[in-house]
Amino acid sequence: MNSIMRTLRAALIQSRVSKSRTENLENAEKLITKAAKTLRANIICLPECFNSPYGTQFFNEYAENIPNGPTCEMLSKAAKDNNIYLIGGTFPEVDNNKYYNTCTVWNPEGKLVAKYRKMHLFDIDIPGGITFKESDVLSAGNQLAIFEVYGVKVGLGICYDLRFEELAKLYRLQGVEILIYPAAFNTTTGPLHFELLQRSRAIDNQVYVFAISPARGEKGYIAWGHSQITDPWGKVLSQAKEGEDIIQADIDLTECDKVRQQIPIFYQRRTDIYDTIKMGIK
Repeated sequence: MNSIMRTLRAALIQSRVSKSRTENLENAEKLITKAAKTLRANIICLPECFNSPYGTQFFNEYAENIPNGPTCEMLSKAAKDNNIYLIGGTFPEVDNNKYYNTCTVWNPEGKLVAKYRKMHLFDIDIPGGITFKESDVLSAGNQLAIFEVYGVKVGLGICYDLRFEELAKLYRLQGVEILIYPAAFNTTTGPLHFELLQRSRAIDNQVYVFAISPARGEKGYIAWGHSQITDPWGKVLSQAKEGEDIIQADIDLTECDKVRQQIPIFYQRRTDIYDTIKMGIK
């Protein structure tokens, strides 16, 4: 069991992504080392699809088995060399001829401690905006992923999962204090909803929320960027712009204790009213 720490330094890496897996991994490793050595972060997060372009036409080509393959090898080594907890963004996973959008987590010994497969696939059609259907290639995950960072419970989601408050609530009910979402929101929905959804999940569940985007590119799927760290009061502690960047914040977990004590939404449930409403629905 890890000893409990109530303060952490988090760094979110908003890295550039090209069509070269090797270049993407080398760039990510360089930025991880910078965040650990220069910023002295002890929990570092990468973005969604950090090792490959984001798109259904790329998932098969870039998919790897977990924990084998060059991406896991780099993540394990980077976590161990820098003595950090590393949330390895996401990359396409292949398992039994099925493909998943998967997030892996590595401890300071370089061991895989958690794996989360994107549960809510990104299937949308916005006229004049964007049409995208992950389910053409990907399968959906069906399990939560909770791990501990120095005794602090952390839960994982990926991008579109951020829109589903029920998922965040399941984590909160299991004592999670930090929710992490590698998330490549696009330039249609990003300006409208990316910050708003993060602040909503933070306030709804009285947790810290980290969301990590790739840097904005010029071709193919265009990510919104604007990676963000939000505290349990809904305050934005740090936010990137659109380019490659590393943002950081000192995370004081006693803020979770304070907001939960002062605004006890999980302890004042009007079960009498809820039961009446349920009876009326029936």
